[in-house]
Amino acid sequence: MSAPYITISAEPSGSVSAKGASDDLSATFLKHAGFQQIEDWYGRRHRLATTTPQAERVAIASHAAEMLRAARYSVDLDPDLDTSRSTSPANPLGPYTAGAEVLRLTDQIRAAENGAGLAQAVDHLLHPEHGVLERLREALETAGEQITDLDDEAYALADRFGFAAEFVSAAQSELVGAGRELHRVNDSRQDHAGAQTQSPAPPDARSAALATSPAAERAKASSALGTPSPEGGTAVGAPQVASPRTR
Repeated sequence: MSAPYITISAEPSGSVSAKGASDDLSATFLKHAGFQQIEDWYGRRHRLATTTPQAERVAIASHAAEMLRAARYSVDLDPDLDTSRSTSPANPLGPYTAGAEVLRLTDQIRAAENGAGLAQAVDHLLHPEHGVLERLREALETAGEQITDLDDEAYALADRFGFAAEFVSAAQSELVGAGRELHRVNDSRQDHAGAQTQSPAPPDARSAALATSPAAERAKASSALGTPSPEGGTAVGAPQVASPRTR
Protein backbone atom coordinates (compact mmCIF):
# COMPACT_ATOMS: atom_id res chain seq x y z
CA MET A 1 0.00 0.00 0.00
CA SER A 2 1.43 3.39 -1.01
CA ALA A 3 2.04 6.09 1.59
CA PRO A 4 -0.36 9.06 1.75
CA TYR A 5 0.38 12.11 -0.38
CA ILE A 6 0.98 15.27 1.65
CA THR A 7 1.03 18.82 0.34
CA ILE A 8 2.82 21.57 2.26
CA SER A 9 2.09 24.98 0.78
CA ALA A 10 1.95 28.69 1.53
CA GLU A 11 -1.57 30.09 1.55
CA PRO A 12 -2.71 33.57 0.43
CA SER A 13 -3.41 34.46 4.06
CA GLY A 14 0.28 34.10 4.87
CA SER A 15 -0.13 30.83 6.73
CA VAL A 16 1.46 27.50 5.81
CA SER A 17 -0.69 24.38 5.70
CA ALA A 18 0.00 20.67 5.45
CA LYS A 19 -2.84 18.64 3.96
CA GLY A 20 -3.48 15.19 2.60
CA ALA A 21 -2.73 12.79 5.46
CA SER A 22 -4.79 12.14 8.57
CA ASP A 23 -2.83 9.27 10.15
CA ASP A 24 -1.13 9.58 13.51
CA LEU A 25 2.42 9.04 12.23
CA SER A 26 2.40 11.96 9.79
CA ALA A 27 0.69 14.09 12.45
CA THR A 28 3.53 13.28 14.85
CA PHE A 29 6.16 14.37 12.33
CA LEU A 30 4.33 17.60 11.52
CA LYS A 31 3.81 18.51 15.19
CA HIS A 32 7.45 17.69 15.93
CA ALA A 33 8.53 20.05 13.13
CA GLY A 34 6.43 22.88 14.61
CA PHE A 35 3.00 22.68 12.95
CA GLN A 36 -0.18 23.15 14.97
CA GLN A 37 -2.83 20.46 14.57
CA ILE A 38 -6.38 21.51 13.79
CA GLU A 39 -9.36 19.17 13.79
CA ASP A 40 -12.70 20.52 12.61
CA TRP A 41 -15.39 19.64 10.11
CA TYR A 42 -12.72 19.88 7.34
CA GLY A 43 -10.88 17.03 9.06
CA ARG A 44 -7.36 16.89 10.50
CA ARG A 45 -5.04 19.58 9.22
CA HIS A 46 -1.77 21.18 10.28
CA ARG A 47 -0.92 24.85 9.99
CA LEU A 48 1.61 27.50 10.91
CA ALA A 49 0.36 30.78 12.31
CA THR A 50 0.31 33.77 9.94
CA THR A 51 2.61 35.59 12.36
CA THR A 52 5.39 33.03 11.84
CA PRO A 53 8.47 34.78 10.32
CA GLN A 54 9.27 33.79 6.75
CA ALA A 55 12.65 32.26 7.59
CA GLU A 56 11.04 30.13 10.31
CA ARG A 57 8.25 29.01 7.95
CA VAL A 58 10.81 27.78 5.45
CA ALA A 59 12.83 25.97 8.12
CA ILE A 60 9.77 24.25 9.66
CA ALA A 61 8.24 23.23 6.33
CA SER A 62 11.53 21.90 4.95
CA HIS A 63 12.24 19.92 8.14
CA ALA A 64 8.75 18.42 8.11
CA ALA A 65 9.15 17.40 4.47
CA GLU A 66 12.50 15.74 5.19
CA MET A 67 11.06 13.65 8.04
CA LEU A 68 7.97 12.66 6.05
CA ARG A 69 9.99 11.65 3.01
CA ALA A 70 12.33 9.60 5.20
CA ALA A 71 9.23 7.75 6.38
CA ARG A 72 8.33 7.15 2.70
CA TYR A 73 5.53 9.70 2.48
CA SER A 74 5.13 11.47 -0.84
CA VAL A 75 5.49 15.18 -0.16
CA ASP A 76 4.77 18.10 -2.47
CA LEU A 77 6.65 21.02 -0.90
CA ASP A 78 6.02 24.57 -2.08
CA PRO A 79 9.25 25.82 -3.76
CA ASP A 80 9.06 29.01 -1.67
CA LEU A 81 9.36 26.83 1.46
CA ASP A 82 12.23 24.65 0.27
CA THR A 83 15.61 25.37 1.89
CA SER A 84 17.35 23.35 -0.83
CA ARG A 85 16.51 26.22 -3.15
CA SER A 86 18.00 28.84 -0.86
CA THR A 87 20.46 31.51 -1.96
CA SER A 88 23.67 30.26 -3.54
CA PRO A 89 26.15 31.54 -6.18
CA ALA A 90 24.20 29.58 -8.79
CA ASN A 91 20.87 30.84 -7.48
CA PRO A 92 21.56 34.31 -6.05
CA LEU A 93 17.92 35.19 -5.35
CA GLY A 94 16.95 31.98 -3.59
CA PRO A 95 13.39 30.90 -4.41
CA TYR A 96 12.89 33.84 -6.78
CA THR A 97 14.12 31.93 -9.80
CA ALA A 98 12.30 34.11 -12.32
CA GLY A 99 13.99 37.21 -10.95
CA ALA A 100 17.35 35.42 -11.05
CA GLU A 101 16.84 34.64 -14.75
CA VAL A 102 16.09 38.29 -15.51
CA LEU A 103 19.18 39.27 -13.51
CA ARG A 104 21.32 36.98 -15.66
CA LEU A 105 19.70 38.46 -18.77
CA THR A 106 20.59 41.94 -17.51
CA ASP A 107 24.22 40.82 -17.23
CA GLN A 108 24.12 39.55 -20.83
CA ILE A 109 22.75 42.89 -22.02
CA ARG A 110 25.47 44.74 -20.12
CA ALA A 111 28.17 42.52 -21.64
CA ALA A 112 27.04 42.97 -25.28
CA GLU A 113 29.92 44.16 -27.46
CA ASN A 114 27.96 45.16 -30.56
CA GLY A 115 24.48 45.78 -31.83
CA ALA A 116 23.93 42.17 -32.90
CA GLY A 117 24.83 40.83 -29.47
CA LEU A 118 22.66 43.42 -27.78
CA ALA A 119 19.70 42.60 -30.03
CA GLN A 120 20.07 38.88 -29.27
CA ALA A 121 19.98 39.50 -25.52
CA VAL A 122 17.14 42.03 -25.65
CA ASP A 123 15.08 39.61 -27.75
CA HIS A 124 14.53 37.59 -24.56
CA LEU A 125 12.76 40.66 -23.21
CA LEU A 126 10.81 41.70 -26.27
CA HIS A 127 9.85 38.49 -28.09
CA PRO A 128 6.09 38.88 -28.73
CA GLU A 129 5.25 35.33 -27.59
CA HIS A 130 7.98 34.14 -25.24
CA GLY A 131 9.69 37.32 -24.05
CA VAL A 132 9.87 38.47 -20.44
CA LEU A 133 7.49 41.38 -21.03
CA GLU A 134 4.81 39.13 -22.53
CA ARG A 135 5.11 36.61 -19.71
CA LEU A 136 4.94 39.43 -17.16
CA ARG A 137 1.88 40.96 -18.82
CA GLU A 138 0.18 37.56 -18.87
CA ALA A 139 1.05 36.86 -15.21
CA LEU A 140 -0.31 40.22 -14.03
CA GLU A 141 -3.49 39.77 -16.04
CA THR A 142 -3.97 36.24 -14.67
CA ALA A 143 -3.38 37.45 -11.10
CA GLY A 144 -6.16 40.00 -11.52
CA GLU A 145 -8.53 37.36 -12.88
CA GLN A 146 -7.68 34.95 -10.07
CA ILE A 147 -8.34 37.61 -7.44
CA THR A 148 -11.81 38.11 -8.90
CA ASP A 149 -12.43 34.36 -8.93
CA LEU A 150 -11.43 34.03 -5.28
CA ASP A 151 -13.19 37.14 -4.00
CA ASP A 152 -15.50 39.17 -6.20
CA GLU A 153 -15.48 41.92 -3.58
CA ALA A 154 -11.76 42.54 -4.15
CA TYR A 155 -12.41 44.10 -7.55
CA ALA A 156 -10.31 47.19 -6.74
CA LEU A 157 -7.23 45.06 -6.15
CA ALA A 158 -7.96 43.04 -9.27
CA ASP A 159 -8.21 46.26 -11.28
CA ARG A 160 -4.78 47.35 -10.06
CA PHE A 161 -3.26 44.19 -11.50
CA GLY A 162 -5.20 44.75 -14.70
CA PHE A 163 -3.88 48.31 -15.00
CA ALA A 164 -0.34 47.07 -14.42
CA ALA A 165 -0.79 44.53 -17.22
CA GLU A 166 -1.92 47.35 -19.52
CA PHE A 167 1.20 49.38 -18.66
CA VAL A 168 3.38 46.43 -19.67
CA SER A 169 1.39 46.11 -22.89
CA ALA A 170 2.03 49.81 -23.59
CA ALA A 171 5.76 49.21 -23.06
CA GLN A 172 5.62 46.37 -25.59
CA SER A 173 3.94 48.63 -28.15
CA GLU A 174 6.56 51.34 -27.57
CA LEU A 175 9.39 48.88 -28.31
CA VAL A 176 7.95 47.20 -31.41
CA GLY A 177 10.73 47.01 -34.03
CA ALA A 178 13.44 47.98 -31.55
CA GLY A 179 15.22 44.66 -32.08
CA ARG A 180 15.85 45.42 -35.76
CA GLU A 181 17.16 48.86 -34.91
CA LEU A 182 19.56 47.43 -32.33
CA HIS A 183 21.35 45.49 -35.08
CA ARG A 184 22.35 48.83 -36.63
CA VAL A 185 23.63 50.47 -33.44
CA ASN A 186 27.26 49.46 -33.86
CA ASP A 187 27.17 49.64 -37.69
CA SER A 188 26.15 53.30 -37.73
CA ARG A 189 28.99 54.22 -35.39
CA GLN A 190 31.54 52.34 -37.53
CA ASP A 191 30.27 54.03 -40.71
CA HIS A 192 30.64 57.43 -39.06
CA ALA A 193 34.18 56.63 -37.92
CA GLY A 194 35.10 55.40 -41.42
CA ALA A 195 33.79 58.57 -43.04
CA GLN A 196 35.93 60.66 -40.71
CA THR A 197 39.03 58.59 -41.58
CA GLN A 198 38.57 58.71 -45.37
CA SER A 199 37.50 62.35 -45.80
CA PRO A 200 40.20 64.94 -45.03
CA ALA A 201 39.01 67.67 -42.78
CA PRO A 202 38.50 71.03 -44.56
CA PRO A 203 40.88 73.81 -43.49
CA ASP A 204 39.43 76.18 -41.00
CA ALA A 205 38.83 79.84 -41.84
CA ARG A 206 41.82 81.08 -39.86
CA SER A 207 44.23 78.74 -41.68
CA ALA A 208 42.84 79.85 -45.07
CA ALA A 209 43.25 83.52 -44.17
CA LEU A 210 46.89 83.05 -43.16
CA ALA A 211 47.79 81.12 -46.33
CA THR A 212 50.06 83.08 -48.80
CA SER A 213 49.10 83.02 -52.48
CA PRO A 214 51.69 81.93 -55.10
CA ALA A 215 51.46 85.37 -56.81
CA ALA A 216 52.34 87.14 -53.61
CA GLU A 217 55.33 84.86 -53.15
CA ARG A 218 56.64 85.62 -56.64
CA ALA A 219 56.19 89.38 -56.17
CA LYS A 220 58.15 89.22 -52.95
CA ALA A 221 61.01 87.38 -54.67
CA SER A 222 61.13 89.85 -57.58
CA SER A 223 61.26 92.81 -55.23
CA ALA A 224 64.24 91.36 -53.47
CA LEU A 225 66.14 90.92 -56.77
CA GLY A 226 65.23 94.37 -58.22
CA THR A 227 63.59 92.96 -61.33
CA PRO A 228 60.08 93.56 -62.71
CA SER A 229 57.57 91.06 -61.58
CA PRO A 230 55.81 88.90 -64.16
CA GLU A 231 52.58 90.62 -63.25
CA GLY A 232 53.82 93.86 -64.98
CA GLY A 233 54.70 95.83 -61.85
CA THR A 234 58.00 97.77 -61.84
CA ALA A 235 60.37 97.17 -59.02
CA VAL A 236 61.91 100.28 -57.53
CA GLY A 237 65.70 99.89 -57.49
CA ALA A 238 68.24 101.50 -55.18
CA PRO A 239 69.46 105.08 -56.22
CA GLN A 240 72.70 105.10 -58.30
CA VAL A 241 75.66 107.34 -57.40
CA ALA A 242 76.97 109.51 -60.34
CA SER A 243 80.58 108.92 -61.34
CA PRO A 244 82.98 111.96 -61.50
CA ARG A 245 82.96 113.78 -64.85
CA THR A 246 86.31 113.83 -66.72
CA ARG A 247 87.54 116.99 -68.27
